[in-house]
Amino acid sequence: MIRPGCSSAPTKPLETWRRQPALTLVLRVRVAPFVAVSLVSVMALVTGCAPAVPVAAPSPQAEKAAEAKPVAVRAAAMPAFVATSSARAAFARACPALLRRTDQSGLTSPEDWKPACADPEQDPARFFARHFAPVQIGSGKGFSTGYFEPEIAGSRAPRPGSAPVYARPVDLVDVNLGSFADDLKGRTLRGRWTGKALVPYFSRREIDEGALSGRGLELAYADDPVELFFLQIQGSGRLRLPDGEQLRLSYAAQNGHAYVAIGRLLRQRGALEKAGMEEIIGWIRANPEAGRALMQENPSYVFFQLGDPRLDGPIGSLGVPLLAEANAAADPATLPLGAPLVASLAVAGTQRTMLLIASDTGGAIRGPNRIDIFWGGGAKARAIASGLAAPADIMLLLPKSAADRLPQ
Repeated sequence: MIRPGCSSAPTKPLETWRRQPALTLVLRVRVAPFVAVSLVSVMALVTGCAPAVPVAAPSPQAEKAAEAKPVAVRAAAMPAFVATSSARAAFARACPALLRRTDQSGLTSPEDWKPACADPEQDPARFFARHFAPVQIGSGKGFSTGYFEPEIAGSRAPRPGSAPVYARPVDLVDVNLGSFADDLKGRTLRGRWTGKALVPYFSRREIDEGALSGRGLELAYADDPVELFFLQIQGSGRLRLPDGEQLRLSYAAQNGHAYVAIGRLLRQRGALEKAGMEEIIGWIRANPEAGRALMQENPSYVFFQLGDPRLDGPIGSLGVPLLAEANAAADPATLPLGAPLVASLAVAGTQRTMLLIASDTGGAIRGPNRIDIFWGGGAKARAIASGLAAPADIMLLLPKSAADRLPQ
């Protein structure tokens, strides 16, 4: 991590850009209300130096949003749900992290998770009933989208019309702002260190135009730049080579730019009424030049690393493989990462109540009762994930010792 001194200080389901495990402990960029100042001002703030330019005061609305945090209360009764063996396995995978991580939400401590993590019980229903109590955050009313593991065609060498799949550049720097001030904990600044200052990293447009060419960062090449764009949104996927070999692309980093939902742009401009992934892809293919420009309006760019193709799922934020219909992404500031939750929602016209383990995060998955369900790989997973954008009733399951500390 670079610590510049004073002298250098200066929704739509498949449009939820996702991130898989990081190369550092703090890798996500959260656009928080306090990041309403210039980069110079932010660096001056965290290094304790006088800012070189005026710092804009946060608006009353931003301050209110920052302070608002729904209260977690112990619910009266456990909701009805079907506990699957996959959910039990997903929880077991989360245990090592639960036992060592600091819970950003403040709802649990590692001690709370020890009894469940030490229990060899494999019957899912008995296991979750034995160790967990229902907790409601705020009203419990939330929203769910879905994501999946794409598989796209590619090659090891460039071909006409192909796009490079880049590894994380060495000059991409993550600054954990919490190292400078306690009130900045959980916030990260990402950019490019020039030797004198931290500046914004190259945007999608700049990278498309060759900003990273010639650095030897190419892991492989995707045949279709549009499919690569959406694979970046998912945060991981597989690249199918001409000989049938598959390369697993796991999330490595993101360039630090805010994610812009291009489907929302198309709806705002009247180009599309429904802007799911398939509709957006269709519009881009029908308007290739405008489509390329549209994709570049999303400056966020994801870098990858090669993962193990033998694993049964992509790697999530806890560093373990995700399981289809058993894992979800959530905001770790509002619930413990790795905790079970029960979600009741409509999926493809059918009402479902799912027990999920919140082992992943996403750049647009923020706030209480906001989840993104992992559906696995393949055409069916793609269809479900691309069509899912539904209200959901969310009930968090906490270890009984943690739930007992909460008001009823």
